[in-house]
Amino acid sequence: MKRTATAVWNGSGKEGGGHLSSQSGVLANTQYSYLSRFEQGIGTNPEELVAAAHSGCFSMKLAFVLGAAGFTPESIETTCTITLDNGAITSSVLDLKAKVPSIDAAKFQECATDAKLNCPISKLLNTEISLNAELL
Repeated sequence: MKRTATAVWNGSGKEGGGHLSSQSGVLANTQYSYLSRFEQGIGTNPEELVAAAHSGCFSMKLAFVLGAAGFTPESIETTCTITLDNGAITSSVLDLKAKVPSIDAAKFQECATDAKLNCPISKLLNTEISLNAELL
């Protein structure tokens, strides 16, 4: 399986701007710029997209891990915070809240850790990845 996205940038790094499009069409000429990346401008930015990818990938992987362990989650909500320092992503923090009937806390933590270590985006990132998992 291969997925594609395209970025087009025009102008300098600070004054220029660009847009992103994805194969699925979810991103269609979505604006990004210096302001949307480093300040509060309109549009998205690469770190926000990495955070969305990591939270989505982790949540889906956790659903599969729980299913393999015999549990069906009612809900999995993951917020990912990406930190960019000195031109490098230095951490990805996953904050998880999940409702999983009949699971005990130890098994839940085991499944969450498995998902953190084995989701494809976790494997892609060369950074510290933290997980705060809360069973509701």
